[in-house]
Amino acid sequence: MTGVPAVCVIGLGLIGGSVLRAAAAAGWQAYGATASTADADAARGAGHDVAADVDEALRRAASDDALLVIAVPLTALDSVLRQIARFAPHCGLTDVISVKGPVAASITTRLPEARYVGGHPMAGSSTSGWAGGSAELFRDAPWLLVTEDDTDRAHWLRTARLALACGAEVVAASAREHDAAVARISHLPHVLAAVLASVGSGGGGLAMSLAAGSFSDGTRVAGSRPALVQAMCEGNRDELLAAIDDALGRLGVARGSLATTGSLAATINHGNLSRMRWTESKTLPTGEFRLQFLDPDAPAELRAIGEAGGRIHTIRGDVLHGTLPRRD
Repeated sequence: MTGVPAVCVIGLGLIGGSVLRAAAAAGWQAYGATASTADADAARGAGHDVAADVDEALRRAASDDALLVIAVPLTALDSVLRQIARFAPHCGLTDVISVKGPVAASITTRLPEARYVGGHPMAGSSTSGWAGGSAELFRDAPWLLVTEDDTDRAHWLRTARLALACGAEVVAASAREHDAAVARISHLPHVLAAVLASVGSGGGGLAMSLAAGSFSDGTRVAGSRPALVQAMCEGNRDELLAAIDDALGRLGVARGSLATTGSLAATINHGNLSRMRWTESKTLPTGEFRLQFLDPDAPAELRAIGEAGGRIHTIRGDVLHGTLPRRD
């Protein structure tokens, strides 16, 4: 398989299983392993290359100089890093875990010399495990890649090519910027969904029998596996606390206004405007950009592009090509 890029995925649940499927469909030499017997059997049954155990997959990855994708819950990360340190310490690393600062800190401790680029594909489902995945899960979805000033450029490009091969569009940000953003648009929604589900259930049988679209939409992610949600949210504790404080402040204003004036106009109107802005942002006209990633200032420029909503669609050599919303 000379010349064919190799990727080894550790963890074959919803996201890891989808990476394996998508990379294989794109022509990569894709294989992996998982501690879940059910997921391993299902992946093999679908015709995918799954090692007998993680150690075996890592030995093969070391021989192939494969790109390692860590796709396990945050709580299992240290155990996997110990295995990588033993069997494949020189392989380039990325991950698909939903918080980036703690992952980078663990890798710095366990594998201080590792070439690592943090990743987070912003796609998913409330269905967990191999059965919930798909080769199309990442189609046109943003795939965040951590981009710091000292990022290994060659390894970043390799990781970006994997994301693009999986059908995603690459977005750049620092680990801190990523964790602050996902606290608001991913982790807080999980907390609010859990609260809403509990409040609704507290209304008893009548409330549950009347629950329809708004309750279903608002509580969808509360159907996710609790242990995974807990690990994700607790792993981003500081940023999530700030987001919860913001939400509690806005709820307090809404309650105060309703109690004193009987009006929720400010809260409802601002929420409607914010939702419409998000919807409209998806249809903004775009302009193209080109950026040579080996230029000294490229990481900072790329983070600025990510902050402005820009996405990378293709890579030719070391030149990144993408689109940036025009807001004029």
